[in-house]
Amino acid sequence: MSAAGWFIVLLALAGANLPFLNQRLFGVVPLRAPKKSAWIRIAEMIVLYCVVGAFGFLLEARAGNRFDQGWQFYAITFSLFVVFAFPGFTWQYLVKRRTA
Repeated sequence: MSAAGWFIVLLALAGANLPFLNQRLFGVVPLRAPKKSAWIRIAEMIVLYCVVGAFGFLLEARAGNRFDQGWQFYAITFSLFVVFAFPGFTWQYLVKRRTA
């Protein structure tokens, strides 16, 4: 696998966990609520999946061998993106924190 391929994998790992590791929209915009809702986190994940996918498509096109992809490719890569989000999901929802 090339360096560009590993870069996309690492970018996907970071992008999948970003919605769960902070309380801001895309890590930048503060929200009025003290905690983000799960729906906002899911919407962020979908947008970040599209951004990472577009960046991967751009790198593939620059390499000169762009391949057409069917719906199966996008279903599998989105599923992988959701699996990549497991550490952030675990940190946000499953780790118990002391309140003292």
